[in-house]
Amino acid sequence: MAQKRLMQELQALQKEKWVNIETDEDNLLRWRVGLWVVNPDSIWHGAFLRADMRFPIEYPYQPPTFKFLTQNICHPNVYTDGHLCISILHKPGDDEQSGELASERWNVLHGVESVLRSVLLLMDDPEINSPANVDASVLYRDKRDEYNILAKGVVNHTQSDIPPDVRMPTPDELAPVPVKPIEDDADFWNMTDEDEDFGGSASDDENLDDFDDDDDEEEEEDYDEDDETK
Repeated sequence: MAQKRLMQELQALQKEKWVNIETDEDNLLRWRVGLWVVNPDSIWHGAFLRADMRFPIEYPYQPPTFKFLTQNICHPNVYTDGHLCISILHKPGDDEQSGELASERWNVLHGVESVLRSVLLLMDDPEINSPANVDASVLYRDKRDEYNILAKGVVNHTQSDIPPDVRMPTPDELAPVPVKPIEDDADFWNMTDEDEDFGGSASDDENLDDFDDDDDEEEEEDYDEDDETK
């Protein structure tokens, strides 16, 4: 179940230009991911963030794990060892201790793409109330300029991690492909009464006439029976 689902997701993600995925031929349950931060308004813009994703045999009923391989990421929700703290990767169900609702946590409808997009969103909008890295949380809250400098340092450092055959996608490449509008059929609006016959034949009309004649004969018989009873 897990490998079949992952193969389907992999084929879809390989068409995306904001993510680069390498898999282990002998173990599809382990992925190496490269994430481009393509948001031009992000302090992390231009970063190529490498990460390791591991999937349990129970996937998609249980969540994968996510660990950044990029070193020295200073972020409130990234542990110093690179592991990421994010609700979507927490086990299904309500958590009374943390107060997280089941709707915030993993469920079978999630997939790799939803995880990766959530990671990119979290990079720009960290959860500082329950941080994995307290020092980074304090910097983000009280000394944003210093936090931004550290983030830019990571962005510059990641440029050396970009594979030779990989490059950051352009805005045009990321733009959705326009859907060609369906043109109206001019002939449909110019149909005459004869065109609206929808393939009816003369023999069909004759059959309808025979049906009407049968009805008339039945009505006459019913009328005669009524006269006899009177």
